[in-house]
Amino acid sequence: MNLFGRKGAAGGHFRAGQADGNGDSPSVSHRLTLDLTRAETFATMLARSRASSVVEITDLLAGMYICNWDRLSRYWEEHDREEVESMLRGICRISPQRWHSWMEFYECERGESGGGRGWHWLRRQKPEQPGEKPLQPSSALADVLKQAEGIAPSRDRFEDRTIPILTSECVLLCIFRNYGSEVSRRLAETGLDAKKLERDALFPRRSPRK
Repeated sequence: MNLFGRKGAAGGHFRAGQADGNGDSPSVSHRLTLDLTRAETFATMLARSRASSVVEITDLLAGMYICNWDRLSRYWEEHDREEVESMLRGICRISPQRWHSWMEFYECERGESGGGRGWHWLRRQKPEQPGEKPLQPSSALADVLKQAEGIAPSRDRFEDRTIPILTSECVLLCIFRNYGSEVSRRLAETGLDAKKLERDALFPRRSPRK
């Protein structure tokens, strides 16, 4: 199974590289696993729905929650998860009406796919219009992605060099480690098991390439 986004791209919509002196597109500095690419796509949709010019940390966190909660929920105690989900909705600044609409659509798609994840709805989203500038991460999100590049234990070949493979665990850990930020403080209040998250992010049981 292909765990990555488009070959030769560091995700579907935004990248963490820096533009060169000619103002060309930023160079590829990392690759995303498929689940994180889906979260990135959702984050971009969410940012566009606010008419934002950048993708914020909270947008990506919302995408990670919507697209990968089954996997990430293990970093919270089971009896706390309902409260955690409510707090995450607040952190990500998503109205209950919109949240329920997305979740109902997700459950419908999941049912149609026979109980598996029905993520073809993300592929059906309206493509970027010709000449429409792709959204870039905010400076805060770019810093988080750069930190994730530094701790990612797995790497992949790109052209004549190797680049880190970012996982949801690596990115969530770096969001949590963004000490002093409101998002980090709120995540700490949810009872996130940071030690377990750190272990899985830095010492995964299997390579994301497998």
